[in-house]
Amino acid sequence: MKPNIIIVMSDQQRADLRASCGYPLDAMPFLDEWAKGGIDFDRAYTPNPTCMAARVSMFTGRYAECHKVRTNHNKEDVLYTKDLLDLLKEQGYRTALCGKNHSHRDGSDFDFSRLNGHLGNEDSECKTPEEFAFADFLTATKHMETHEPSPGGVSVQHPYRNVSDALTFIDEVNNERPFFAWISFAEPHNPYQVPEPYFDMFPPESLPKITTTTAGKGYKSEWLRTMWERVMGEGIEDRILRTRSNYLGMIRLIDDQFKRLIDGLETRGIADNTIVIYLSDHGDYAGEYGLVRKGADLPEVLTRIPMVWRGPGITPQGKSAEYCVNTVDILPTLCDMLGLELPFGCQGKSLLPILNGGEVPIEEFEIGYSENGFSGLHWTEEDGLDTTIEGATNQKFLRFDELNTWTQSGQVRMVRKGDYKVQVDMMGNGYLYHLKSDPLEVENLWGNEAYASVKADMLAALTTMMLRTYDTLPAPRRRYRVKVHPKGYWDKNHTCDDPGIVQEGR
Repeated sequence: MKPNIIIVMSDQQRADLRASCGYPLDAMPFLDEWAKGGIDFDRAYTPNPTCMAARVSMFTGRYAECHKVRTNHNKEDVLYTKDLLDLLKEQGYRTALCGKNHSHRDGSDFDFSRLNGHLGNEDSECKTPEEFAFADFLTATKHMETHEPSPGGVSVQHPYRNVSDALTFIDEVNNERPFFAWISFAEPHNPYQVPEPYFDMFPPESLPKITTTTAGKGYKSEWLRTMWERVMGEGIEDRILRTRSNYLGMIRLIDDQFKRLIDGLETRGIADNTIVIYLSDHGDYAGEYGLVRKGADLPEVLTRIPMVWRGPGITPQGKSAEYCVNTVDILPTLCDMLGLELPFGCQGKSLLPILNGGEVPIEEFEIGYSENGFSGLHWTEEDGLDTTIEGATNQKFLRFDELNTWTQSGQVRMVRKGDYKVQVDMMGNGYLYHLKSDPLEVENLWGNEAYASVKADMLAALTTMMLRTYDTLPAPRRRYRVKVHPKGYWDKNHTCDDPGIVQEGR
C-alpha cells in the first residue's frame, strides 16, 4: 500500500528557538527527540517569508516570482500545471485540510476540511460555548500580544482542535485508502496568546538577551521599528518581551499537540507507513531588532524554518547541517518517493538521496535561496502615502499590518552558501554576513575589502540561483523543447536511468 503522507505546518515559526538548534530554553522537547528518528534539516529555507506565497510554493514546487502569488492578496493569479493535491488525488489518496488554509486551494478541494483562521471566526466551526468565547477573545486582541493567560484552556486552542480533526479524518479513512493530511496550525503567528500552563513557562524576565536595534538593517527595518513604537507606545520593550514569552509558550503547546498526533498514529498502528513532514511557512522576528511578526527583507529569523522528515524510506540521521533545502523541494521529493513524474514547471529538487542515506549530489544542495517583493520601486515616506488609506493601520493606530505597500515593495533576493549569506535588492543595495560568527546578521561586510572575494563568490551564487528559478512556463509553443532533469537537478553529471524529461512546447 502507498504510504500515508502528513504535512504538519506551523505558521510563522522561526528555526532557531529550539534546544537542538542551540537555544538555551527547551521549547520543543518532543520534536527534538522525535527528529532523531528521521532527518532534521538545520539549513531549511522558505521560498518567501509571506504566508500565502510560501504555501502556494509548497503545493506547486515553484517560487513566488513564477507562480505569481507574491502577496497574501492575489491567489487568483496562481500559475502552475499540477500541484501536490492534483497528483495525490490521481494516485487515489483521500485528502484533508485541518486548520489554516491561506493557499490557492479552497477547503472544498479537499475530501475533508475543518478550517480556522487566526481569530477563531474566519471559517471556523465553533461548536461549544467555550469555543465561541475563545473566538471573541481572539478577535478582541486585534492581533496583538496578551498579558494574561488565554481563557478556555488547551482544548479550545486551534492546534488541539486541528489534531482532533485530523484523527477523526484518519479514523474515517480506516486504512481503506492511503491518505494525505495537511495539518496547518495557525500558530505561533499573532495574536500572541497562550493558555496556562504555557503562559508562565518562559517568563519575560528570564528570557535570553535579544538584539534590539535596527541599526544597519536598512530603511524598511527602521521604518517598521518606528511603526511599532507608534502602535505599542512607551511600553514597547516590555510588550516585546511578553510577545516573545507567549510565542515560546505557544511553540511548546504546539509541541505537545504534535506529540498527541504522533501518539495517535502509533495507537492506530499506522505510524510505520506514514511519512510525516514538520515545517513552518516562514519565521518571525519574535523581538529581534525590536520587531515582531515579519515584514522587512530576508533575515535568517524570517527565512530559515524548521523542517523534519520521518517515515518509511527515510533513514534516521538526526540533525543535518550539511545541505540547504527549501519548501519547494517537498513536491519533487514526494514525487520521487511515489515514482511520479514531476509536473512541468516544478522548480524544486528531490531530497530522496538525502532522506534514504544514498549518494547525494552535494552540489545541488549547497545554496539556500529566498525571495520577496511584489515588484516596482521601493515606496518611502517621501511619497506621501497614508498608512490608513493603504490598509496598514486604522486611524487610531490600534492595528498594524506589517505586510504592506512599504515593506513588500520592490524585489529582494538572498542566498546562503556555506557560512556566508548575501542579500541584494533591485537597486543594488547589498548585505553580506558571516552567519557562523554573526547569526543575527548585525555586522554587514558588504563594503569590507577583506571580503571582496567572498562577496564575488556569493554574488555569482545569487546570479546562478536567480537564473535557475527563471520560469519554464509557458513553454515555447512551436519548435523548441525544454529539457529538465527528472529529479529537478541541474548538474549534467547528476544523471539517472532516465536522462531527462524533454518537454514538448505547447
